[in-house]
Amino acid sequence: MREALQGGAPTRVWAAAIGKAAASMALGAREALGPALEQLLVIAPVGHGAEALAAAPGTEVLFGAHPIPDERSLHAGARLLGWLRQLPAQAEALFLISGGASALVEVPAPGVTLEQIARVARHGMAAGLDISALNAERTRCSQIKGGRLAERLGGHCGRVLFMSDVPGDDPALIGSGLLGPAPGGDALRREVIASIDAAMDGVAEAARVRGLTVQRARMRFGGEVQRLATQFTHELALGSAQVYLWGGESTVRLPAAPGRGGRNQHLALAAARLIAGYGDLALLAAGTDGIDGPTEDAGAVIDGETCGRIAVLGFDADDSLRRADSGCALAAAGALLRTGPTGTNVADLVIGLKDAPQRAVL
Repeated sequence: MREALQGGAPTRVWAAAIGKAAASMALGAREALGPALEQLLVIAPVGHGAEALAAAPGTEVLFGAHPIPDERSLHAGARLLGWLRQLPAQAEALFLISGGASALVEVPAPGVTLEQIARVARHGMAAGLDISALNAERTRCSQIKGGRLAERLGGHCGRVLFMSDVPGDDPALIGSGLLGPAPGGDALRREVIASIDAAMDGVAEAARVRGLTVQRARMRFGGEVQRLATQFTHELALGSAQVYLWGGESTVRLPAAPGRGGRNQHLALAAARLIAGYGDLALLAAGTDGIDGPTEDAGAVIDGETCGRIAVLGFDADDSLRRADSGCALAAAGALLRTGPTGTNVADLVIGLKDAPQRAVL
């Protein structure tokens, strides 16, 4: 963030930070811009660090709902439009956008109700829609998604910095295209400043410093979680490296009454079934934002003994997967990973570890 904003900064900036990483992005902008940052609007989920910003001069903090929009999201959307109307002609608009913005801020299209918007979000998650399909549904219900917010800037100059959690780091997909290109064109400059590639780079470097060999996937993963669990464990078991890295987002089709868990916990439990009995294999699956689905866990860490522990404690891994209740089984086995909100959001990270002669922990 600081590097992206340093050098040649305008003398007058109004900034709006929206998403799960809004607080950390806003802090970076304030540090880089100093007194040039006149007004700062932050729209974030509760508990993701924005609370500490509220007392700062020239800063307004609002809390939207996530992952299902509610009245707070509509209030945040109305305030965002008001903020745009107040934007001085002499000031540069700076937008700091990260994943989660889709639910946190919304202005319904004419005739669309909040319940319809919430139903789209619930259906998309339950049906396991990929991000492109889900965003298309969200855009149809919105006055600001799909580049429509950028249209409201008119000819005003501005800049958008993105923290990407979507395939291809496409601004038209991040936050359902909240600050993606306007259909008729606009004057905004857009830059992706962080993505899953940076997270994978960090893990790879940490592994190499510890003398471990690393194999990193060249393509980001996506698609159904069971297929991915099979792919990852197959590569881990048969490969010659000690650390394997994958980044992306899986999808899970939920039953009518799902239990506890998120897509990373589901992936971890599915992988645990496949490496049961392999004493030299372990796997971590987690959201880089520290949140996995509607839980307070980031994901899970499993090994060849996880399914055995689950069975001894009276849980059935297959049944837990069918009921989308992976979190309860993993909690019983002590396999859940809880980090709290991390201040970033660049999709999901899966790390496979094949035991080295000198046992290594990343």
